[in-house]
Amino acid sequence: MAQEVENNFINAQKNLTKDFEGLDLHPYRDSVGKITIGYGRNLTDKGLSLVEATYLFEVDIVEAIEYAQTYPFFHKLSPARQHVVVDMIFNLGGGGFGMFKKVHAALEAHNYELAATEMLRSLWAGQVKARATRLAKIMREGVI
Repeated sequence: MAQEVENNFINAQKNLTKDFEGLDLHPYRDSVGKITIGYGRNLTDKGLSLVEATYLFEVDIVEAIEYAQTYPFFHKLSPARQHVVVDMIFNLGGGGFGMFKKVHAALEAHNYELAATEMLRSLWAGQVKARATRLAKIMREGVI
């Protein structure tokens, strides 16, 4: 019975606080300038726990894999090369990866050397440096 009372209290508290906080699914600055998200989560001071960060990471990885699977060439790649595509989508977002038209064409043609070269010719490669170098090597060689 005590657990039921506690759950009722918690649910009533959530409802009250949600009414005040509202829900925002994108980060914003609150009235005192703190970066906030969701139902008033103060990211500036509180951040995320390891459990929360891990959960978000897992959701994002699954989303990147599902997006990668929409490309016709994806299922024809070796697992190592699939990992490269998924990592690029994770890093760039689906729209960002979508702009790598020469990489896509090279992957369609099974020309992994050209795909790696085009990856390294990009603005992205200059931004992520070692990540791009390592991913291009995996793309070329087909092994992690």
